Amino acid sequence: MNVEEEVERLKEEIKRLGKIQDDGSYKVTFGVLFNDDKCANIFEALVGTLRAAKKRKVLTYDGELLLQGVHDNVEIILKPPPTTSTATVAADAVVKS
Repeated sequence: MNVEEEVERLKEEIKRLGKIQDDGSYKVTFGVLFNDDKCANIFEALVGTLRAAKKRKVLTYDGELLLQGVHDNVEIILKPPPTTSTATVAADAVVKS
């Protein structure tokens, strides 16, 4: 599985384990993700996948490196998908330039 596939799988797992927020984002703690049996079987390096997703601006969390136990209560927020109007405005800007 390549990094892009792992990030997509991570998004699915955050949606499964997290709680949806009013803005369409999902929130889950690192401890919930780390201690989930399904996630443990899917992700060989969960922390590395989280860092890759953060670098791609798919999700956000405080800090750089998350460690089991110490950071179990750190909230990981999966950003909401871009709205159609935002995507349309961006596409229009590209076409006009």
